[in-house]
Amino acid sequence: MTQWTITNAAVDLLPGSEVILRDQTWADYEGLLAQREDSAALKVRYDARKQEIRVMAPLPRHGKMSLALSNLVQAILRHQGRDWEGFDPITLKRFGEAGLEPDKCFYIQRREAILGKEQIDLATDPPPDLAIEIDATSLTNAEDYEPLKVGELWIYRKDSLEIHVFDGRHYRQSSDSPTFPGVPVRRWVGEYLQRVWEVGSSVALREFEDRLQESAARE
Repeated sequence: MTQWTITNAAVDLLPGSEVILRDQTWADYEGLLAQREDSAALKVRYDARKQEIRVMAPLPRHGKMSLALSNLVQAILRHQGRDWEGFDPITLKRFGEAGLEPDKCFYIQRREAILGKEQIDLATDPPPDLAIEIDATSLTNAEDYEPLKVGELWIYRKDSLEIHVFDGRHYRQSSDSPTFPGVPVRRWVGEYLQRVWEVGSSVALREFEDRLQESAARE
């Protein structure tokens, strides 16, 4: 049974499928984005260094984990009294270099710079402060994000969270999150996502928010 179809008129993949198109140009990438018509069921990436387009159809598990991590980030931000703007779905492009679609991204420190905007143009707008990738369908390399200069990248794979911090040229892996200094993000994420599977998303989120309040009361 065919798992994918890419023609001049349609882009269609079964969940969990990934297709890599080689020797592709920026024009090919833009054409494929238009062909997809912003379907949330597909993710499309372009890497000019490799001249590759990757088309992915996420699994249901992918969406569940993405939403759960987004909820956790927002819960921490609310607890800290911080404002943010979140985008999902979103296509981040650096003309002629790279195009990526993170599962979730957040503007926190740079929030005011993009207020009121429906689309982000990295030629004039700052990149997000935090992007999240769930590697349930395909692998994400932190270096893929280097042209976009996103401040912090979270990659969740194999039941573990990787934190990558952009130093101006490259990403370096870190045990701590500069977005949430002093917060044991990696441990919290592991414990929280385990509860998501055990008791469900809403119950796990409520437990986590109660935990934050109890922690604040003890301080």
